[in-house]
Amino acid sequence: MEVQEKLALLRGLMQREGLTAYIVPSTDPHASEYMASHWTEVCWLTSFTGEAGTAVVTLDKALLWTDSRYYLQAGIQLEGTTVSLMRESDIDCPKIEEWLCDNLESGKTVGVNPEMWSVDGYKKLRDKMQEAGIGLKSVDLIRPLWIDGRPAIPTDTFYEFDTRYAGESLQSKFARIRTKMSEKQADAMVVSALDEIAWLLNIRGNDVEYNPVVISYLVLEKEKCTLFVLPEKVTREVTAYLSANGVEIKGYEEVFSYLKYLGGTILFDGAKVNEALYEAINPTAKKVNSKSPIRVAKSHKNDIELAGVRRAMEQDGVALTRFFRWLESDATRTHMAAGRVSEWDLMVKLREFRMMGKRFIEESFGTIAGYRGNGAIVHYAATKENAATVYPKDMLLLDSGGQYLDGTTDITRTVWLGGEIPAQAKRDYTYVLKGHLMLGHIRWPRGTRGNQLDALAKQYMWQAGITYGHGTGHGVGHFLSCHEGPQNIRTDMNPTVLEAGQICSDEPGIYRTGKWGIRTENLVAVTPVESTEQATTEDEWLTWETLTLCPYDTTLIDFTLLTDQERQWINDYHAEVYRRVSPLLSAEEAEWLKEKCKAI
Repeated sequence: MEVQEKLALLRGLMQREGLTAYIVPSTDPHASEYMASHWTEVCWLTSFTGEAGTAVVTLDKALLWTDSRYYLQAGIQLEGTTVSLMRESDIDCPKIEEWLCDNLESGKTVGVNPEMWSVDGYKKLRDKMQEAGIGLKSVDLIRPLWIDGRPAIPTDTFYEFDTRYAGESLQSKFARIRTKMSEKQADAMVVSALDEIAWLLNIRGNDVEYNPVVISYLVLEKEKCTLFVLPEKVTREVTAYLSANGVEIKGYEEVFSYLKYLGGTILFDGAKVNEALYEAINPTAKKVNSKSPIRVAKSHKNDIELAGVRRAMEQDGVALTRFFRWLESDATRTHMAAGRVSEWDLMVKLREFRMMGKRFIEESFGTIAGYRGNGAIVHYAATKENAATVYPKDMLLLDSGGQYLDGTTDITRTVWLGGEIPAQAKRDYTYVLKGHLMLGHIRWPRGTRGNQLDALAKQYMWQAGITYGHGTGHGVGHFLSCHEGPQNIRTDMNPTVLEAGQICSDEPGIYRTGKWGIRTENLVAVTPVESTEQATTEDEWLTWETLTLCPYDTTLIDFTLLTDQERQWINDYHAEVYRRVSPLLSAEEAEWLKEKCKAI
């Protein structure tokens, strides 16, 4: 069906249910960033394939809210669909609830599927609607429409994640989390976030592309733990492992009936647990909405996890060295000059090199290979059919990552493929690099939040009247989600302080529509500073350990903008890249890397 036909059918169901508007968010019942294709309802309804977007359909309008990362992409994909783009990052763009209150009359009703809304999100929407005299009705209108071709919930089996990689046993994690539950006087905790369940039980799967998680729910009690999962996903080995650790297995949908009979005090994270689960909880139980202690514990990587990430980075450094060496080779450049190399070809080739690495499982997200103006589309996604041809000239942005049993990687490098480099391109690249370096080398007193550091990465481009719309840094999981919280580095107020063991990205960028995109990204881990010569207090000081191992493109640097300290930072980093990666390469590959890492 075409988008217009789907909208017409949806409006028919809305009228039957007495609804004036219906909201479809880009999420799943587990508040996932990436989701199984079974739940990609916004894409099915509107044709927009971005990771973040919410559709609002009224009886005569259809709108899609998305942020600045997807403006260009959404503009292209929504063309001819009758769905209007709402640029939510723009100052004058109303929030969804504001738009509804302004455009619907009092007494009208808005519909939502409660499984797709967190408890907090549902309450916020309901309260806003009530202020305007608008009702909120829980009803799933997509399920009866999306019948033909809707993917099933994945049934692939999952496996135990060995403690030699996890660094902590399931029982140890149970004890830690139950202690946190006791502090809240909770008898049980409901968990729906897939990465939290995978971390707590030391299990991994492949239900969601790029994320080794298992679609499931979990209820942890004082003396027992129950995992709710499709039975066909459970192998004999996993059953034995979980049973030996006191974990009972029940069917995926049985969680709703289980919660109806659960008494006492129930802890849940309202930012993650969906409204349908919340409503299923026994009405006599005391409900406590609090940030999940699993989310916090998971963000602090132990020594074994950090050691694993360092190994993964070395393997990633080898793959990237081989890729960029291949990209510069005479044979590749000849093919490029003849128009026989596309962005898709680059994505495939990089994956091939990563697959050669030890303990590589899959990519950690879809590689962004943005040539020329495509690099300015922050979350650009080339397909085999629409990928641009790449020639041996101009700018290429490459954002990629890998999932290894040892850990998760995420790196962006921007390189010049040939021809004369415009002065503006050099300035842009250098402003980005200077911000990246400054953030990556700062030290701060304990208690500092990520938003307090955000401006460090933007200061040079701000002085030039340039900025970017995406966050400067996101948390990263350990062989889990490439994007995880609660820590981050962005302008938004986040009360989470940066603490030892957390991993973040450091990725400022500049984007010139139609020209190029420039982003430089390393992963960095929070680590204590051993001493501070000029410290005036006894506060603990923290800094970053750079984990990523891949040289910068020094041909793009405007050296007149660099300080001596920044030159030294680059040289020290390149020396470390060569020291760690070169022993894993052939003699020819090591020689190529040596040239890329030579002092500037």
